[in-house]
Amino acid sequence: QRMAGRISSDLGAKGVTVTSGMALGIDTEAHRGCMQGGGRTLAVLGTGIDVIFPASNKGLMGRIESAGAVITEFPPGTPGHAMNFPIRNRIISALSLGVLVVEAAAKSGSLITAGHALDQGKAVFAVPGNADSEYSEGANELIRRGARVITDAEHIIEALAPSLRGLRKGGEASQRPDLSVEEKSLCSHMGREPMHIDEIVKSSGLPVQKALGVLLALELKGAVKQTEGKRFYIQ
Repeated sequence: QRMAGRISSDLGAKGVTVTSGMALGIDTEAHRGCMQGGGRTLAVLGTGIDVIFPASNKGLMGRIESAGAVITEFPPGTPGHAMNFPIRNRIISALSLGVLVVEAAAKSGSLITAGHALDQGKAVFAVPGNADSEYSEGANELIRRGARVITDAEHIIEALAPSLRGLRKGGEASQRPDLSVEEKSLCSHMGREPMHIDEIVKSSGLPVQKALGVLLALELKGAVKQTEGKRFYIQ
């Protein structure tokens, strides 16, 4: 679970959207990690949109609604029947450029998602696990069959680079010695693709007037450029 959270946080910090199923465990950590990194996350439910499953993820669902989207193909009121979750997994893979299996037993739902990904022509990644652990059997088998080994977010970004757009490059600006800590922090939420001020405010957590002030300072230093419609990007 820690691995899922760390990788998702790093992906979110780069502007990569993470899609998962809002289940307990790895799904939950993937959503949380992505949001902690300032990214967007999508939750694909196996229930109706008005049914929170598990109920303990009520708060998480609210945060996901604010930092991405919660979607489902099931009509309102549909409870969490066990058969619904494997069905919804095809949507998780369809919405994704690639599927990462962090931990999976031999008959895990994650392997169903990986199977859909292969059928859809998507990339499949896996985190290697202890050969003696039943919870690593699925991921290790995927690797044996050719899934790409992943131990950090950069491996995923490298593999998907031709298909990724708008990755945040704020890390480059953050190395500039003439920028303040506040300016570097705001840059970390931006990339070379123009972002509307509302998106920047939402990602950074700064009040709109404060964000505009920092952006003006960055413009004057040549680190950020503004385009029409209050959109900004890293130069």
